[in-house]
Amino acid sequence: MRADGTTEDAGSEHGPLRIALLAYRGKPHVGGQGVYIRQLAKALTDLGHSVEILGGQPYPEVPEGVTLVELPSLDIYNEHFPARTPGFWEIKNWKDLVEVLSFSAGQFPEPLAFSLRAWDHLKGRKDDFDIVHDNQTLGYGLLAIEAMGLPVLATIHHPITVDRRLELEHAPNWRKRWSLGRWYSFTHMQTQVARRLQRVVTVSENSFKDIVADHQVDPDRMAIVPVGVDPDVFEPLPDVERIPGRLVTTASADVTMKGLKYLLEALAKLRTERDDLHLVVIGKEKPGGPSSQTIDRLGLRGHVEFVTGVAERRIIELYSEAELAVVPSLYEGFSLPAIEAMSCGCPLVATTGGAVPEVVGPDGETAMLVPPGDSEALAVRIKAALEDPEGSRAIGLAGRERVKANWSWRHTAERTVAQYRMRLGQIPAQRGGVH
Repeated sequence: MRADGTTEDAGSEHGPLRIALLAYRGKPHVGGQGVYIRQLAKALTDLGHSVEILGGQPYPEVPEGVTLVELPSLDIYNEHFPARTPGFWEIKNWKDLVEVLSFSAGQFPEPLAFSLRAWDHLKGRKDDFDIVHDNQTLGYGLLAIEAMGLPVLATIHHPITVDRRLELEHAPNWRKRWSLGRWYSFTHMQTQVARRLQRVVTVSENSFKDIVADHQVDPDRMAIVPVGVDPDVFEPLPDVERIPGRLVTTASADVTMKGLKYLLEALAKLRTERDDLHLVVIGKEKPGGPSSQTIDRLGLRGHVEFVTGVAERRIIELYSEAELAVVPSLYEGFSLPAIEAMSCGCPLVATTGGAVPEVVGPDGETAMLVPPGDSEALAVRIKAALEDPEGSRAIGLAGRERVKANWSWRHTAERTVAQYRMRLGQIPAQRGGVH
C-alpha cells in the first residue's frame, strides 16, 4: 500500500497519477489561465488522480480534494499597487533577488522567478510526483526540474510572442516600443524552454501552428487538447430576463490583443442610433489607461460598466441578462469567454482573430463573425443581431448545442492524462496527440 492509502500503482498504465500543476498566476475568474487551472485540477481529481497546485499570486481557487502549495513572489504586479518597486527588506532569498533584478531591468520577471521557486520546492519532493504539468510559465526552472529526473509537460495556450507583436504594432512611439521590447524579453526564454521540453500541449489548431512557427517546437512533440466548459453550470437561466441594449464582453481592459478599443468605438457608433445600448466588461478598468481614455474621448462614461471579482454565478447571470456577448479580440488561442457565453445560450458576435472561428463554429450558424480590428464591421454586425432577435436567439441555442457536443472539462482531463502517459512512456507518443 502506498503512503496515500491507495493500492494501485501510480506508475502503471492505468493507475492514478500524482501531478504537480504549476500556475505562476491563477486569478480565479478573470483570465483563462486561472479558470483552466481550477477546472482541470477538479476534473483530474474526479478521475481519481492526485493533484497539488504550486501557485503564485494571485493564488488560484482550489477545488475540494486538491492541495495548494503557495510559492509567494514579491507580488510586484498586485491589483492595488501594480508595478511597485519592492523594498530591500522584502528580498529574503536568491529567487527574490532574481525577480527584483529582472523587474529593475524593465522585464516581466514572474515566469522566470516562479519557475525557479518551483524547482527549489520540488528538489526535496522528487519522489512525491509522477509528472509536473506547467501552465504557460516556460521558465528555465522547468529545465532544471527535468534535469533532476521529474518529467515535465507544458500547456501553451498560445505563444506570448503574438502578444508582443501586436503590442509593438500598436505602440504609439519608439519609446513605448523600446519599453515593450524589454518587458516582453521573457518570450526569448519561453522559446528556448518550449523547444527543449519533450511534450507540449496546446488548445487549438491555430495555436499549434503559431507555436511551431514562433517557438520552433517539433510538431511530433506536440498535441492539441481543447479546454472545456461545464454546460450544466454555464447554462441559460430562464428566470433571468434579458436587458434591452445590454452587451457583455470579457477583456483585460488595456491588453491590445483583446480588442476592447474596437468594441468601444463600435458602441459609440451604435449609440447615435440607439441610446439604450450599454456595455458590461467582465474585467478591471485601469484608471487613466488607454481604455479609460477611449471611454472618455467617445463620451461613453456611464454607458460602460466594469465588473471584477464577482462569483461564477454572477458571470452566468450577466450572460443571461445580455442581448449579445461580444468577443472583439485581435487574436485568441482558444477563448474560454466565447464558449462560456455560448454555453449560456447567449448569442455571440466575435471576430475571426486567431482560433476564434475554429472554436465558435460557422458564421451565421453558431456565432456571428467579423474581421478583427474593424470597429465599423463590428458595429454593423451588432446592429443586425439586435434587429433580428429571433435569428440571434436561434444562433445562441445552436451555439450551446455546439459547446455541449464538443467541450467538457472531463474530456479535457481525459485527453490530458493521455498526454501524461505519452510523456511517461506508458503509451506510444503520437504526432498531434489526442484531439
